[in-house]
Amino acid sequence: MKFSTKAIHVGQSADPATGATVIPIHLSTTFTQEGIGVHRGFEYQRSGNPTRAALEECLASLEADGARGLAFASGLAATATALSILKPGDHVVAGEDLYGGTYRLFEKVWRPLGVSFAYVDGRDPSAFHAALTSRTRLVWLETPTNPLLRLADIAAIGEIAAAAGAWLIVDNTFATPYLQRPLELGAHAVLHSTTKYIGGHSDVVGGALVTREADLYDAWKFHQNAAGGVLGPFEAWLTLRGLKTLALRMEGHCRNALHVAEYLQGHARASKVIYPGLSSHPQHELARRQMSGRFGGMVTFEMEGGIAAVNSFVKRLNLFSFAESLGGVESLACYPDAMTHGSIPEAERRRRGISEGLVRLSVGIENGEDLVADLEQALG
Repeated sequence: MKFSTKAIHVGQSADPATGATVIPIHLSTTFTQEGIGVHRGFEYQRSGNPTRAALEECLASLEADGARGLAFASGLAATATALSILKPGDHVVAGEDLYGGTYRLFEKVWRPLGVSFAYVDGRDPSAFHAALTSRTRLVWLETPTNPLLRLADIAAIGEIAAAAGAWLIVDNTFATPYLQRPLELGAHAVLHSTTKYIGGHSDVVGGALVTREADLYDAWKFHQNAAGGVLGPFEAWLTLRGLKTLALRMEGHCRNALHVAEYLQGHARASKVIYPGLSSHPQHELARRQMSGRFGGMVTFEMEGGIAAVNSFVKRLNLFSFAESLGGVESLACYPDAMTHGSIPEAERRRRGISEGLVRLSVGIENGEDLVADLEQALG
């Protein structure tokens, strides 16, 4: 089956009891058993739920053949579960341009538990190789990154990680499996904040892990049940509904993002425009090759004048909402320096390229001309 067909049908056959075409929201916290140790695959909602299982199966099928998925209460719950394979003394090499919440989890939760982290330029595979130690157990990537839209060569870094005996986990939130499938490029696992493009409507928080590695799946499945950070059935149903239209939505996001980026590139108040689909992006060719010829729905740009200029701009926006998060059908503008990446120390933000004038746009699927007109009047 092709991508769109999988998104609509995998794990979503008609309900055998009623014939309902759309999978039900199974709210029951417990499941009747026929005898001691005799059940129909489900015992207690935390351990397993039919609606959640359908989402896990469907999402995994979109990432790679033979993959299995696990759904969580948030993207950070999925991240925490991914890190649960680590023990004191283990070492992680991560691309330095990271979501602020991931950085906070690394530094404020796992480092005090005895796990060490090295941050490198994710654009340079040799930097990962140089940072490896005998204790490196995990390599962590975002690609494209949040918020600077830098790319990492998944295949090259996957070879480096495999040679070192380390797992490679790729946060695929920005690209989604519609544009990029890291498991097919050498990653051992994929992470999603399903809150974003997977759910797609800014109305459900969730996360997911997908892998073909039995050892990882078994360890994470145990942790999912033991720690309990599971996705509820209603949230699973909403996410599954969003997944059905992912392909259609991503086409709209990509088309509008390119239109917005090209407009901003010609505007005097945008001193720098970052979008992998622009030929001016230094990793445009890698993006074209690795992301199936489309470039996602995120656009980042810099304004001269710092926070004052940004504040004036966002207050004038009408269609773009000034808000955190991304990936919904509606367009959003975000100020990473104080919002999504505020948990990273200021000196570290500056070193990584997050300036006081940086604006991140999540370009929605409204009419592209209307979005450009809104930016035009807000920029002045």
